[in-house]
Amino acid sequence: MATAISMPKLGMTMEEGTVVQWPLSPGDPVEKGELLLIIESEKNEVDIESPASGFFRHIYVEEGDTVPCGSLLGAITETEDEDFDADAFHAAEDRPENKGGGALEVKVAPKAAAAAATPAARADKPVAPAARGTAKKLGIDPQDVAGTGPGGRVTKEDVEAYASAREALVPVAEGVSLEVLALGDGDPVVLLPGLGTDVSAFARQTPMLAERFHVLGVNPRGVGLSDAPDADVYDVAQTAADAAATFEGAAHIVGASLGSAAAIELALSYPDKVKSLTLITPFVDASPRLVAIGEGWRRAAAETTPETLAATLLPWFFSASFLGDAAARGRTLRGLAQTVARVPARTLDRMTAGLEAWSGTRASSLGQIAVPTLVVVAGEDLLTPGAEAIAAGIPGATVLVVDGAGHAVALEAGDAVNDALASHLG
Repeated sequence: MATAISMPKLGMTMEEGTVVQWPLSPGDPVEKGELLLIIESEKNEVDIESPASGFFRHIYVEEGDTVPCGSLLGAITETEDEDFDADAFHAAEDRPENKGGGALEVKVAPKAAAAAATPAARADKPVAPAARGTAKKLGIDPQDVAGTGPGGRVTKEDVEAYASAREALVPVAEGVSLEVLALGDGDPVVLLPGLGTDVSAFARQTPMLAERFHVLGVNPRGVGLSDAPDADVYDVAQTAADAAATFEGAAHIVGASLGSAAAIELALSYPDKVKSLTLITPFVDASPRLVAIGEGWRRAAAETTPETLAATLLPWFFSASFLGDAAARGRTLRGLAQTVARVPARTLDRMTAGLEAWSGTRASSLGQIAVPTLVVVAGEDLLTPGAEAIAAGIPGATVLVVDGAGHAVALEAGDAVNDALASHLG
């Protein structure tokens, strides 16, 4: 005997709902009360529990589709191999008189409900119950996992993939391991991303570099899969020490923004580990605007969605001409949203505290840098306007000024940066 799964009517004004996710696949066993699907109604996501135990047999409404209340969504049978005619069952159950809501038990996910009630609660990602259970078994905080489900929801598969990927992390200190992405062969090139970003900030440089070098993209503490030890401050000096522990011998170091601060620190504290230095939109004294952006960024990360955060940050990172290209703007917005989703608000708190603590401490030490150095300056950089002065303070430094580019010059003007970088490393 089959049990119908229908779109419930969850409120007096609800007339239709959208299927957000089917966590199960046809043929999977299911227990009564287990999470069966997720729907969206009136801007709120709701977990739907299975009304019966048995086997999930058929999907009638695919993810992303919106249907009236009472519409047949799926079916459950008591046994795996019992006779089941999907078309006949649909004809019998999806009748006009049934429209008005099914009798499924529903449970509003606490975090989703909180998100609807207060923006500040959106600091926590939505987590599927099955994912929460798997995370508990594996000793993982589901908030550390990047969600691939609708609205950034963390699924069971996300937790399992996170646990598997963590096995490849590189230990850099007692109890701390970092996510280090490797590509290509040759001398090592180490990439250090900036505040609130990960190594995807070097997406346009990585393929070019991997043709000649062994590229190591280091996600710092609290970013992506890297460990996030409890601390008030993530020191720039500690970030440099962590990076130095990810490779043997000496490497070419490439840092962007806050990553350039770590690169400077690495060159000063571990000179034997640095073959060359590339500083993209660097700073040694954080401008008031940079400090203010850090403060606003961490607040927004705690109170809004990655998509909204990315839209807020975009004008600070890119030039007016780039933003005027609707296709490029939309494409970059989607990518930036994925990036900022991998940096929790608590990590931003610690990173910005480290940025402010480091600011002003190394300006007088730049003359001690004794390796070939390239400084990339963006002509429309709103956040680190003193980059050319840094180049002047480093003996023999080469300067590339990219006119008309914003702070994210490595993405906006990737070809120009790549040409300079290839020449510098060559």
